Amino acid sequence: MDFRRTYRSAAIAYAGLVAGLPTERLDEPALGEWTLRELLGHTVSSALRQVPEVLATRAPHVDVETAEGYFAFARSAPPELLAAASAASSDDARTTAKSFGEDLSAEVSTLIGGATEALSRVNDDDLIITPVGGMRVRDWIPTRTFELVVHGLDAAAAAGVPYELPIETIADAVTLATRTAIGVGDSIRLLRALTGRDPLPAGYSII
Repeated sequence: MDFRRTYRSAAIAYAGLVAGLPTERLDEPALGEWTLRELLGHTVSSALRQVPEVLATRAPHVDVETAEGYFAFARSAPPELLAAASAASSDDARTTAKSFGEDLSAEVSTLIGGATEALSRVNDDDLIITPVGGMRVRDWIPTRTFELVVHGLDAAAAAGVPYELPIETIADAVTLATRTAIGVGDSIRLLRALTGRDPLPAGYSII
């Protein structure tokens, strides 16, 4: 599936999820230190609200060649840089969560419209400035799709509701996760786990 269609598909599915979340559970624990409301704040900010802002930038050169390289960056970045990025992400999640009005579903739909409209105005190979440096549009947008899928599943699990995703969209996320595992040197470990030879270590993550 084309990366633009996959992103839009993931965004529409996420909007449907948000519309069905029980409001009485929004302030319950969801992921790590985040409540469900804060998890939604992180996802909405990183995968929707920031998309037009990033797409409006122009980078002088490519620093990260692939979508998997975006996530693999964390394995090689200095610890102090990762700590600062994590703190900034948490602050942004909480700030965005506090900005939500009473009709969160309508806000998400508006943000989806803005993000997809901005995406329609750029070319696949336009160079943009992302948190890890210059990337092509076609390589960065799949990382936003991944955020919608993975954090959508997190939110659904926390709220105890189903999250219906098109098979092409979940397949795209699984493929990106696999490519990231290969990129960080975990290809054999992953293959052995997927074929039932060895379990993955507790808490294993590609990011």
